[in-house]
Amino acid sequence: MTVRARARAGWEWLKGPEPWTRRAVAGDLVAAAVLVLIGFGIEELDNGSGLREAASAVTVVTLVLLRRRMPAGTLVAGSALGGVLPGAALVTILLGWSAGRRIVGAWRAVAVFALCFLLYVGLSVAVEWSQQRPLLLIAFTTLMYLATVVTPGLASRYWSQRRTLLHALQERNDRLLRERAMVAGQARLLERQRIAQDMHDSLGHQLALISVHTGALEVDPKLTDRQREAVGVLRQASVSAMHELREVVGILRDGVEAPLREEEQVARGVAGIEGVVAAARAAGTPVELRTVGEPRQLAPACDHAAYRIVQEALTNAYKHAPGAAISVELRYEDDSLVVEIANGPAAGPGPGEVVSGGQGLTGLRERARLVGGMVHAGAVDGGGFRVAGVLPYGAEPAGGPALPGAADDFGRPVLPPGAPPMDWAAVDRELVGGRSRSGGIALGCGIAFAAVVLLVIVVGAGVALMISSVTKGMIDRSEYDAIAVGTAEQEVRDRLPSGDSVFVEGLEKGGPPRPAGASCLVLMSTETGDSLEDEPVFRFCFKDGRLVEKQAYEIRR
Repeated sequence: MTVRARARAGWEWLKGPEPWTRRAVAGDLVAAAVLVLIGFGIEELDNGSGLREAASAVTVVTLVLLRRRMPAGTLVAGSALGGVLPGAALVTILLGWSAGRRIVGAWRAVAVFALCFLLYVGLSVAVEWSQQRPLLLIAFTTLMYLATVVTPGLASRYWSQRRTLLHALQERNDRLLRERAMVAGQARLLERQRIAQDMHDSLGHQLALISVHTGALEVDPKLTDRQREAVGVLRQASVSAMHELREVVGILRDGVEAPLREEEQVARGVAGIEGVVAAARAAGTPVELRTVGEPRQLAPACDHAAYRIVQEALTNAYKHAPGAAISVELRYEDDSLVVEIANGPAAGPGPGEVVSGGQGLTGLRERARLVGGMVHAGAVDGGGFRVAGVLPYGAEPAGGPALPGAADDFGRPVLPPGAPPMDWAAVDRELVGGRSRSGGIALGCGIAFAAVVLLVIVVGAGVALMISSVTKGMIDRSEYDAIAVGTAEQEVRDRLPSGDSVFVEGLEKGGPPRPAGASCLVLMSTETGDSLEDEPVFRFCFKDGRLVEKQAYEIRR
């Protein structure tokens, strides 16, 4: 294997199962740079050598880059090295966050974090054992571990589980929506096929009979020319109805409108309106057709919609106002075509019962809406009726945004494209109160909350303990000056703190020799030394029940 191949294999191993994007690499490098800079500051405060600063920087960069591939190993290494290299201690925040969401298995995560705690605390105490403050170090390192490792790990684990569950719910919801759409499509197709079969069997038979009888009647020699012309109109209407019925049956059966020949498209567009009007005149209905403006080309859907509006309006006029004069007007406006059909009151009594499904005008409105237009219908003064449609010269693209209130074939509201299929805020609320699938999320949330509460309690208790310990081992210069040598020991001890504090441990080692046979009380000063390493100290020595000596000096920590 060549060096290049080995380098590529090593890089693939380093990336691990997660893809490394440029954004992820840049984020890791930025985070490592920030942690390295903070580590330099910590090393400077701790008087670390240049070699230790370099070691801390290399450790931080290495652990940050390896945390995706080895979350548990990097956390263990970071916890161990953080106790030895102060400049690399804060990298455990990022390692804890990374390990919390990547370690598989709750008990494995608990074992890893427990091992890291033992290493973190144990090595910190071992390094600082010479200061003779093990209890203080254990308390402080425990607080640091809870704040920098446990809390980020629990928060990351909860966030990761919640995101995984929401992703699973989203996939399940999408699958259910697809299945529902398939079931609805199958039901719609079966219903269309049933309707198509019924229309073909019933209406097709009746129209065929009409066509046959009118054809035979048209050649009857006993008919006058006027009657033969009327019968021819009926036969032609029945033939046209059979053609349209065949088209509708095909649409219902297959769900796709069959392509029309060019001459059929012209006959069922604005150009075919004149033929509809001529047929009405031939049937004895007075119809006037007017065209206003310069004719313009319409989109096929709009062209067909104009034809259907005129056809349906004339049909309604035949039914409800027989013998009334009808006017059809086509007005070519600047941005739309206006189709207006108006009729006067009925000239006489109707032919009897009028068969009407009551869906004609509703269908016209829907047809106009689909192409971006509108239809208005209503009575006019004098007892007549008017139907007007406004159609744009260009149609809206199929599948455009649904209007508010639109519904599908089953009465459910239709969402516009791109709209979320589910209210995920409602899903979040459901997860909080759920019992089965949301159990892991609720448990993670509870653990994270309990960890935060515990951390606050421990920090508060630690701060209170430190304040109490400090007050037991610290005085100011005025109290030191007010006490004179030769004062009774009990009186001095009553005026001074007890000195029972972990902060005064080791303060007497760097001072001057104590008087022979004397017992001494060592206290810290509220003043600060010349440097961060110098600690001002007050010492009071007692012998035979009296204060025999008091000393003020500085020691180097």
